[in-house]
Amino acid sequence: MKFSVERDVLAEAVSWTARSLSQRPPSPVLAGILMTAENGTVTLAGFDYEVSARIEIAADVEEEGTTLVSGKLLAEITRSLPQARATLETEGSKVNVSCGRSRFHVPTMPVSEYPDLPALPEVSGVVDGEAFASAISQVVVAASKDDTLPVLTGVKMEIEDDLITFLATDRYRLAMREVSWRPLTPGVSTSALVKAKTLNEVARTLASGGELKIALAANGDLIGFESGSRRTTSLLVDGDYPKIRSLFPENTPIHATVSTSALVEVVRRVSVVAERNTPVRLAFTQGQVSLDAGTGEDAKAEETIEAHLDGEDITVAFNPAYLSEGLNAFNSEFVRFSFTSAPKPAMITAQDSLEGEDSDAYRYLVMPVRLPND
Repeated sequence: MKFSVERDVLAEAVSWTARSLSQRPPSPVLAGILMTAENGTVTLAGFDYEVSARIEIAADVEEEGTTLVSGKLLAEITRSLPQARATLETEGSKVNVSCGRSRFHVPTMPVSEYPDLPALPEVSGVVDGEAFASAISQVVVAASKDDTLPVLTGVKMEIEDDLITFLATDRYRLAMREVSWRPLTPGVSTSALVKAKTLNEVARTLASGGELKIALAANGDLIGFESGSRRTTSLLVDGDYPKIRSLFPENTPIHATVSTSALVEVVRRVSVVAERNTPVRLAFTQGQVSLDAGTGEDAKAEETIEAHLDGEDITVAFNPAYLSEGLNAFNSEFVRFSFTSAPKPAMITAQDSLEGEDSDAYRYLVMPVRLPND
């Protein structure tokens, strides 16, 4: 195998493929990137039995062939190459990488031991990449990072005709976001549980290129994403996801609207004195919300900002990390807090003006911390 390609093109393709490789691969060959050169195209692929990544780049192919090299090492080498055209050529049990005056000789792994990559399922529909990326960034904040509960590390995708609903929870907060898409089969009704980490990577690296194709396997165990020359597949998370839709309240007698950016800054400031597992309190009254943290002999902080309250005065307390992560997921000028009562979960939605209507396309539900007098 021998091919030449611009350094930046090669480095980006290798880096993207290497990100899909497992830190602890189940087999030594799965730490490698499989490179295939043929017909003026070089295909780079990575696989760890759960997630696969495949990208095609145009190159000057002098000799067709396939080789397998360490993905981590190749990524480090290509990042360090000078700005020039790079040439990769197999020679015996090595791959020679040359670029400018730089020369690297990298050992290969046995291609025959590398498993077949899963085929991309038949495309089910298309979604706007930016809308998908925005939705995923808002939902994954609520997904669990605790691998002892694998079901909660996933994001539930519920598909009903031309609407996809993304749902995530770690038991302390819930997030739900709806996005329109164009299914190839009208009236489709299905669901998939996908690792939040995988969806986040897809949103970051595939969704910027316009339209994103979503492919769901008929047997329900694999999902694929494709954009331009890049494609990713992932096994679905196995297990029954909790029915969290019903936890979002339908009737909320108390509503409070606050400037998103102002509240983010105040939560950040008062949280400085909130030790681990210490809540931040929010006291909503007519025209304002007062935030404070810290108790007893410990350091304390208080600050008050403008707020619009519709309903009775209410005081609630939240884990500062859960509150700030939720608030940072909003890109609206204002956020609305909807309460049924102080001990019950609070729902946060987007709002364009202080006294306008809220949008429920994205909903973030956060459990309060019980106060002594609740």
